[in-house]
Amino acid sequence: MDIDTTQPWGLAIDFAGRATITDSGHTVYIKVSDTSLSDIIGPDSITGTYSPVNITAQLTESGTNNSVLRGVGRITVSPAGTDPVVPDQTAIQRAVAAALTNFEQNTAAYSALCTKWTPTSTDPDTEAP
Repeated sequence: MDIDTTQPWGLAIDFAGRATITDSGHTVYIKVSDTSLSDIIGPDSITGTYSPVNITAQLTESGTNNSVLRGVGRITVSPAGTDPVVPDQTAIQRAVAAALTNFEQNTAAYSALCTKWTPTSTDPDTEAP
């Protein structure tokens, strides 16, 4: 993924913190959000600190017979002291890389599981007595 240095988070995101990119042939969905429960971005009334920001990247690929493989990556950017989070232009890139790695790991695990449960022979006449 190429970083857009003109954007605070390295990628143009919409008003809701979402973006969609294509990387390594996959459509990856991005979400940038703070971890507070408030609609207003501000310091916590108890701790006086701002909430961390989560960057989530997710991709899915569908196959036959309703099979689906997923990859998810999540990066958390924490505030420094009592200041708000400063955008990290590499955070989305790292979340996408983590999602692609997770997808490859899930693909390998799924393949190993299928190999384990694939019958060695489907013809009962060829079985050894």
